[in-house]
Amino acid sequence: MWFTVEDGLTYLVGTRCTACRTVCFPPRSGFCPNPHCAGEELVETRLSRRGRVWSYTNSCYPPPPPYEAAEPYVPITVAAVELEAERLVVLGQVEGLTAEQLRVGMELELTSSGERWMWRA
Repeated sequence: MWFTVEDGLTYLVGTRCTACRTVCFPPRSGFCPNPHCAGEELVETRLSRRGRVWSYTNSCYPPPPPYEAAEPYVPITVAAVELEAERLVVLGQVEGLTAEQLRVGMELELTSSGERWMWRA
């Protein structure tokens, strides 16, 4: 699972190398992704709930197979959000804002609905 809800708050779940503390999202197993580290132990960790918009766009066309888009397809807003504590950029859908309303540097918070997570103002 890429996210968890605890006490009504949504958190992304990543992994952290125990040797060099490099953080990954989505979570992974195996060797550390840092090419300068020989670490082999990655532990699950909750990531920051808030971050700042690094980049954004709208998605006017449905994604290609194997993804199954709803019919009719409704365009979505997508943002790359930098998690300040982890210095990691995470791409996700934005709820309640259009691309025209987003700005680089705007703070967003993680939320979820059912089986999906998203960013919101």
